[in-house]
Order: sequence, then structure tokens, then C-alpha cells
Amino acid sequence: MRTRQDFVLFTGAIIILFNACSNGSRTQRLEMSKTEIEEEKYRPGFHFTPEDNWMNDPNGMFYLNGIFHLYFQHHPESNVWGPMHWGHATSEDLLNWQEHSIALFPDDLGAIFSGSAVVDFQNTSGLGSLENPPIVAIYTNHDAEAAEAGSERFQIQGIAYSLDEGYTWTKYKNNPVIQNPGIRDFRDPKVFWMDSQKKWILTLAAGQETQFFSSQNLIEWTFLSSFGKGIGNHKGVWECPDLFELKVNGSDETKWVHLVSINPGGPNGGSATQYFIGDFDGTNFTLDPNFKTDMQNAHHFWADFGKDNYAGVTFSNWKDEKGNPLFLGWMSNWQYATKVPTYKWRSSMTLARTLELFKTANEYKLKSSLYMDSEKVASKKVKIKETAIGEGKIIVDQKEINLASAKIKIDLKNIEENTYTFVLANQDGDALLFGYDHNQKQFFIDRSKSGVVNFSEDFSNKLSLAPRFGMEDELSLEFILDKTSIELFYDDGETVMTEIFFPHKPFETLSLQTNNLTQTVFVGELVELDPKKIQ
Repeated sequence: MRTRQDFVLFTGAIIILFNACSNGSRTQRLEMSKTEIEEEKYRPGFHFTPEDNWMNDPNGMFYLNGIFHLYFQHHPESNVWGPMHWGHATSEDLLNWQEHSIALFPDDLGAIFSGSAVVDFQNTSGLGSLENPPIVAIYTNHDAEAAEAGSERFQIQGIAYSLDEGYTWTKYKNNPVIQNPGIRDFRDPKVFWMDSQKKWILTLAAGQETQFFSSQNLIEWTFLSSFGKGIGNHKGVWECPDLFELKVNGSDETKWVHLVSINPGGPNGGSATQYFIGDFDGTNFTLDPNFKTDMQNAHHFWADFGKDNYAGVTFSNWKDEKGNPLFLGWMSNWQYATKVPTYKWRSSMTLARTLELFKTANEYKLKSSLYMDSEKVASKKVKIKETAIGEGKIIVDQKEINLASAKIKIDLKNIEENTYTFVLANQDGDALLFGYDHNQKQFFIDRSKSGVVNFSEDFSNKLSLAPRFGMEDELSLEFILDKTSIELFYDDGETVMTEIFFPHKPFETLSLQTNNLTQTVFVGELVELDPKKIQ
């Protein structure tokens, strides 16, 4: 388990080594100083980050015997994207992480792109036994040389299996298990067991559509159908699909949710994850009649409206007491992921969220809830008594709360035709602005003055916007701060926004302001988080 003390000892040893070298360059010393600074300022406390180098999509996530397993797209030799491996980390609580050895390396079939993993309890694959069921991973092999040569068949699907609960892997000797029919982007298989039909279902991204396959043994796959032509956003390539059944809140009705990430094409630019609600009969996915089908390119069915939640999928072998799945995404955006101002490591994952389905008067919608037991990780709490906003700016007292590690809940009552702006700020002049414009019925994030922003024009050149779906005159807001990220859950997760930022020093104050006089009041709670408490 990585600790701050471990890092201090490690960097101290490196500094001594550098100083001992009579010809050590000034550049090396400067890079070491830069690394130390970014560790202190930028590495989050309870979001997963790789110890070193590049990370993107979450892969192969499953839960078994009290352990959450996360694999991830990883380039172990550079802090920018390159030949993909599967990195590996585990956690008992999804807040404290332990990184392990690389799980899957590139092979003769190519690099190891995204995919999923399942626990084959019945040993349908024959790769383990009933006494020791195999974990079976299915992933995309990407042949870079074939791609550069102009082939359309450079992505195929292979499998690997583990007999020690996911720590070591053996690749199947007869890979690939799904050949490419001639589709240039043919990748990111996500598998689940459909118990009602006693078969495995695989969802695959195929150009700007998804394809479904079935199997009895995870090895021999049969094509079933395609989905997506003329439906949804098609401004970029479809990636990282998922398919699962959910019960509609407050009823016994169930619907199927189909997640599809897209890059570019997100609601605020770059990469994002859209979703579709419908029915799946074991062969075809069809949109529900209440789900608007005339939504090509522009629509509001996004798992997260912020710029920094991409490629998210659900954990295998985990559901909560309501039958809802657990979702985790990559907390970055392809517009600037390789340019963010960190050196030793690049990218974090979001916090885990449970996904729920609810029905409005006209349609079904997805909402997210933070998967965190705040009572277990709270080190301090401050209650905010009901306060009238009045005129100008109200400073929320947070002298005893570390805003670099906090969960904050605020309820606004008697909302008027106003803009309500929360400001996180420090004495260096950095400020992150976010809030709600009740005139436009939309939420916003402004990170143009949030700190280091000049590494990419796409990072802060415009506001990020998200719609509000309810019209009530009360608004609930919960958000999580972890040094360099904010995850916003509005209206109990009906609208979610996730974004990263890089202040010159930690934010020190939280304030709330309006653009006009108002009678709105707010109440809330500030909680300082210490996830190490539950270790």
C-alpha cells in the first residue's frame, strides 16, 4: 500500500543518489523537484492513480471475496499513451488502493486494449474447476503495425484466465476468440451472464454502433445483432460499451441500460459517456418507446456532463441490496489527458458510484449515487445552520475543514430567478466556480481561473454546462473534493458533473454568491474525509 511516508523515503533516496553523482545534471534535479511538488499538490488522496506513468480506461473490474479488482489501460514506460498493458490494483473499500504487478502484457497479436472480466462460477469455459472457478478476461488485441499498413482488421478479441482470483494470468492458447469482420474500430468487449437464458452476452464497440454476441463457454461466440445506426451521438467513435438490467425505482418494472462512450462528441467537448434505455431479449436491444429516438448528435442522456468522466463501466459480480450496479470511470478527457501538468503519473479514476433508474412523466433516466460510507471516513464535521444568502457574498466557515479532502452537502431553499455561484478559492488568486443558473435551468463549472490552465486550449476555454431536469424551487447539491478534482451530484444524482483542476496551492475558502438580491436560504454539512481511518 502506497503511503506518504513511503514516498518521502523514496524521493529522499533518489535525491541522495542524484547528489552523489558528481556529473548529475541540473535538469535531473529540476525534474525531481517537479515530481516532489506535483506529488504534494496534485496526487489525490483517495482516488486511484497509478504509482508511475500513464493510465486511461478502467478494465476487467470484478468483485470477489471482499476484494474489488481494478485493471486499467497502462503504459508502464511513459507518462503518455503508448503500447497498452493491463495494470492491476485492488481495494476493499474503493478508497484505499494497492497496486500490483502488471496483469497482461502485449503479445504477438498486439497490445492489450480495453475489455472486461467475469467470474466463471460454473466453469463453463473449462479453464478451471467448480472448486476453483476461473476468472476469465476478454480484451482487444490491437495490432499497431497492421493498422499503420492500412488493414481494417487490426483489432481482434482474445481471452486470458486466472486461477488465483485475478493476480496472475494465462492467455488462451487459441486466441483470438472473435475475429474482425473488417471493421476498423472493433473493440472493448464487456461480458455478463444472462441467467434467464443461461448464456454469456458480450457487447462490443464496432465503429459507430455496438454489436452483441452470445456464448455458452466464453470461447466460442455467435453474433446476435447490432444497435445504434442513426441513434444517439455520432460525432466520434463509439467505445467501452456496457449492458445491464435495472429495476425502475419504486416499482417491479425492469429496463435495460446500454452505456456507450464516445470520443469526441461529449456535451462539453471531447470524450463522454452516453446511455440508452430499452429492452434486451437475449438477441436484440430495442429502445423503449418513451426513450426519445430523434436524438441524433444532440441529446441529454449522459452518465456525466462534466468533461472528466470517460470509458466508465460496471463491476462484474457486484450489486447492492436494490440490485443496482457499481460504476467507475476514467477521470480525464482525450482533449488534454496527455498534457495535464503531472510528470510522474498521469490520470485518476473517478470515485465509484451506484447507478439507478427512475421514471419521470415522459421518460426513463439514469442517476448516480456516491458509493461511500461517510461516517466511516469522516474525521471532522461542521453543520451549516439555515442561513439567508442576502446581498453579495456569503463565506461558508471552513476553518476546521480541509477543502482538499472533503464531502460537502448543501440544500438551497426558495430558489429564485438568480444565478447561484459557489467559489473555491485560495490566496494565490486561484478560483473554481460552479453552481446553478435558475433562469436558464442549467448547472455550470468555470475553471478558467482554477490554477494551471495553459497546457491546453480545450481545458478551460468555455464553461461546462448541464441541464437541470426538475423544476422545483429547492436544490440539493453534494460534492466531493480530493485535492485536484470535484464530483458534483445535483438533485440526488439526477445531474452529475466531474472535472479536474490544478491550483497553485490548495483551495482555502468556499463561498456562495448570487448576482441579485434574493430570499434564498441554504443549509448543509461539511465533512473532512480521512479514508485511512477504515484501514
